Amino acid sequence: MGRNRPLIQVLTGNWISMAGTALVTLAGFSWLFLLPLHISGHANNPYMGLFAFVVVPMIFFCGLALIPAGAALDRRRMAHGIGSMTDPKALWRRAGVFFAVMTVANLVIGSQLSYRAVAQMESVQFCGQTCHVMKPEFTAHLRPPHAGVDCVACHVTPGATGFIKSKMAGTQQLLAVAFNTFPRPIESAMENNKLVSSAQTCEQCHQREKPMQPKLRVITKYKDDETNTATKTVLMTMADRIHGAHLAPGVEIRYAASDKKRQTIPWVEYRNSTSGVIKAYLASDAKPEAMAALPKFTMQCVDCHNRAAHSFEVPDRAIDAAISRGAIPADLQFIKKTGLGLIQAEYKTQEEAASKIVTGLNDFYRTKYPDVFAKRSNDIDTAGRALAAAYSNNVFPDYKVTWGTYSNNLGHADYPGCFRCHDESHAAADKKTITQDCTVCHNAIAVDEASPEILKTLGIN
Repeated sequence: MGRNRPLIQVLTGNWISMAGTALVTLAGFSWLFLLPLHISGHANNPYMGLFAFVVVPMIFFCGLALIPAGAALDRRRMAHGIGSMTDPKALWRRAGVFFAVMTVANLVIGSQLSYRAVAQMESVQFCGQTCHVMKPEFTAHLRPPHAGVDCVACHVTPGATGFIKSKMAGTQQLLAVAFNTFPRPIESAMENNKLVSSAQTCEQCHQREKPMQPKLRVITKYKDDETNTATKTVLMTMADRIHGAHLAPGVEIRYAASDKKRQTIPWVEYRNSTSGVIKAYLASDAKPEAMAALPKFTMQCVDCHNRAAHSFEVPDRAIDAAISRGAIPADLQFIKKTGLGLIQAEYKTQEEAASKIVTGLNDFYRTKYPDVFAKRSNDIDTAGRALAAAYSNNVFPDYKVTWGTYSNNLGHADYPGCFRCHDESHAAADKKTITQDCTVCHNAIAVDEASPEILKTLGIN
C-alpha cells in the first residue's frame, strides 16, 4: 500500500492505534455532553470542572498521541517485513467490530448524560434560575409549604404525553425569551390555559376523600400607630365544611369566567349526583344570553388554592410577618407606617429599592427621632434590610410584577377570593343566593383583640 495508507488502517491497523481512537472518541463524546452542563452553571459536583477540563482533555490528547504512535509502529513492522493487516476485507471487518463496540460504549455514555440532562431540565433550579424570566415565581416558590416540590410535579402531566407537551411548550417559551417577546408579567398557568388538572397533581398527595378537621387560626396584625400596637384575630376555620361543600363525593361545580384571571365569575352551576340537586346561579348584573359565549370550567383545588406554591404577599401582611418573626423590632416608633410607605413607593429596580428603603428608614429616624437613631442604629439598619427583603421578594420591576399583580383566591381579606361567588348576588331561579354567611366557613372567637382570652386558656402567646 506504500506510504499513502488508508485512514481506516491508520486508526485500526494495530491495537495501539485502536486504543488511541477509542480514547479520543470516548473523551470527545463525554466532553460534548459535559461542557454545556458546566457552562450553564448547573454542575453541582465540585469535581465536575476538574473532570471536564483536566481529566477528559488528558484522555483525549493521550488518545491523539497513541494514534500516530501506533501508526509509526505499524509502519516500522512493515519495513522490517513483519506482517501487518493489508487485506481490505479483514481491515474493514476489524474496523466494523471496533466501531460497533465504540458505538455501544458512546450510547451508554450518551444515555446516562442525556438522562442527567433531562433530570436537570426538570429541576427547580433550571425552571426558576436558568430560565431567568421565571425569577418572580422562583422567589415565591421558596416560601413554604411547597418549597420542596419540583415544578414539574404540578406543571407537567404525568406520563409520556405530558412530557412531550411540556417540552413543546418549553420550546415555545425558549423562543419567546430568545426574541424577548415573553409577556410581562408572566401569565399564570390558569391564565394561559395550561393548567394541569388537580386530580393529576394536588390530589396525588392531598386526597379529597380524607376527612378534614376544623383548624384554629391566629392572625397577628400591627397597627400603624406610634407603638405598632399588636392585635390578634382568632378564627376556627371549618375546613371540613368548606371542602365538603365544594369537593364532596358526587358534588360538581362548574362556573363561567369573563376574564383570563378568573376573578369575575358571573355564572355558577352546582350539581350533586347523590341528592339529585342541580342549581344554576347568575350574578345580578349578568345577562343570561351572554353566558353561552363564556368559557366554562369545572371547579378544582387550584380555583381557590391558585397560589399554593407561588404565594406573593401584600405589603401590610409582609411587614406584619417580618415583625412577628423578629426581623423588624416591634418597638421602633412608627415602623409599620413608615415601612409601608417605603416598600410601596415606586422604584425602577430592586437594587434602587434596596438602597432607598434602607436610606429612607435611617433618614426618618434621624429626622423624627434623633435619640432613637443615636441609640438604635443597628436595629434601624436591621429593620431596613428586612423591609428591602420584603420588597425584593414580592416586587420585580423588570418583569412588571408589583404588589397585588398575582391575586390569591384563598380567603377574601386581600383579594375577592371566596367573594367571587359568595357575594349574595348570585341567585338561582328560586331566588336563593350563594351565601355570604361568615359562620358557614369560620367562627370568629376573637377579632382584633390585644390579648384574646382564648389564647390564654390554650396557652398560646
